[in-house]
Amino acid sequence: MASHAAAGAAALAAGDYPAAITHYTTALNQLPSSPDYYTKRSMAFQRSSPPQYALALQDAEKAVSLAHKRAKRELIAAAQMRRGIALFGLGRYKSAGRCFEWARQSNEKETGLGIWEKKVETESKKLADLVEAKEDEDVTEVPEGDVMVKDIKPPPSAPVPPEKQASSPKPEGVQTPASKIRHEWYQTADTVVVTLFVKGVPKDQTTIEVQERSLSISFPMPAASTYDFSLEPLFAPIDSRASTHSIMSTKIELVLAKVTKGQKWPSLESKEPLPRDIDVTDQANPTTSGVPSNISTASAPSYPTSSRSGPKDWDKLAADLTAKPKKASTSSKGKGKATDAPSPPESPTEETYDSDEGDPVNGFFKKLYKDANPDTRRAMIKSYQESNGTALSTDWTEVGKKKVEVTPPEGMEAKPWDD
Repeated sequence: MASHAAAGAAALAAGDYPAAITHYTTALNQLPSSPDYYTKRSMAFQRSSPPQYALALQDAEKAVSLAHKRAKRELIAAAQMRRGIALFGLGRYKSAGRCFEWARQSNEKETGLGIWEKKVETESKKLADLVEAKEDEDVTEVPEGDVMVKDIKPPPSAPVPPEKQASSPKPEGVQTPASKIRHEWYQTADTVVVTLFVKGVPKDQTTIEVQERSLSISFPMPAASTYDFSLEPLFAPIDSRASTHSIMSTKIELVLAKVTKGQKWPSLESKEPLPRDIDVTDQANPTTSGVPSNISTASAPSYPTSSRSGPKDWDKLAADLTAKPKKASTSSKGKGKATDAPSPPESPTEETYDSDEGDPVNGFFKKLYKDANPDTRRAMIKSYQESNGTALSTDWTEVGKKKVEVTPPEGMEAKPWDD
């Protein structure tokens, strides 16, 4: 049972939705009272190509009923979230909005909730300009009665004959399978650049929404499905008016302008929930415009170390060691006697750490290596090379025993160069 659930989770993460449906169906046959399995299978139905919203809704409502029996707020929120997304896909926007409200009541941290609430608001405004929709609004917080779910087996995909493959014209629209779409990001002092790698996105059918603490991208996929990509909440506020985006033949690129210039983002998204009343409007004074109190703009990332005394703040250490002695000051009347006279440097190289093209940190490490004994040098070289520059040790007795693993700063992930 657990192996099928784990296989279903892996297939879901890889974008292999038919396989995910198969594995979760097997897991549910063995444990039919699991709300999480129904929630995950609902997600697989919704993301299939084409989407199977009716089956996704059926699973989500069963998950809601089971989650309420267990009285688990996180399970209830996740199930209501999937229920709302399925209703949204069926065009029942008001009902979807109510499900998102119930999800927020159970768990405000539910991923993507704010994005979907915004979508409901947008569609509701469009409907307001049309004839009043005759939508059945008898949706209740907990589905009435026992929700029956039929045995579901995804139909096997028929192989395409070789002659048809050869004669098929080049597809129009998105050419990248959903499972192959990926994103990367990097940052400068003033911006965060997010790139979504996907080929053939139609510009006129793509919706991009950038807000102070979130962004969403939506575009049509083949077979009438829709691909949704969202980030919420972002690690820190951005200036949506100064941010830009461009849709190219092979990617979508967003340049997000930081509200707090020079702030280092250790990750793209924040683990803290976004307060509902957050308002980032005072661009001239970013320290009072919704920046979470746990964010420090002056702190640098803490890099791994093998030192038993814990990690060192290399920036501070280099700054202290490279600081030049103050010049002697005299009394205001000019008669006298010098005060605050510095001690002479201990060695001729004390004031030359910053001679490496203005980089005091680089100069400091060169000096450290130059004055080290052979074992310390070997430890520095081995630890730096084997860790791909993520660790630096001077203790050969520890480094010489085993390979130094790649340990990136907190909030970042190490990936092979091929990726």
